[in-house]
Amino acid sequence: MNKRVFFKKIFAILLISNFIKIKKITAKEKVTKSKEEWKKILTVEQYEVLRNEGTERAYTSALNDEKREGNYYCAGCNNKLFSSKMKYDSGTGWPSFFETYPDAFETSTDHKLVYPRTEYHCSKCDGHHGHVFDDGPKPTGKRYCNNGLVLKFVPEKIS
Repeated sequence: MNKRVFFKKIFAILLISNFIKIKKITAKEKVTKSKEEWKKILTVEQYEVLRNEGTERAYTSALNDEKREGNYYCAGCNNKLFSSKMKYDSGTGWPSFFETYPDAFETSTDHKLVYPRTEYHCSKCDGHHGHVFDDGPKPTGKRYCNNGLVLKFVPEKIS
């Protein structure tokens, strides 16, 4: 192998390794806080839902009737979760969405009731938001049943 080929290979390896490092740096950073830090930035009710996997009472969220264009963010870390275009009235008493922004949530199985349910948590702060069901509208057939008090709605233009 001559020097020119050798240096081209080394350059390619360095270029690829730098791209991989850049990709890792720009990946979604996890937000971690102590119980005390969470309690300082969340209301008692928000803390109960986000950190203790509680549930707000049905029909109590002002976001049930929110009809403006905009985005819904996690109240714990401002991660963008849903757009108003993903929202629909499920009649359940909680803000419901048929789709999420990519990588907004991670899921796990909840066995707190008699039957297993799929719960979802914010991918950035691990805050509990609600449960996802397979009884939603087309095109996804999903119903992300979200606790409204752990959402922050921001009216804004959606592209």
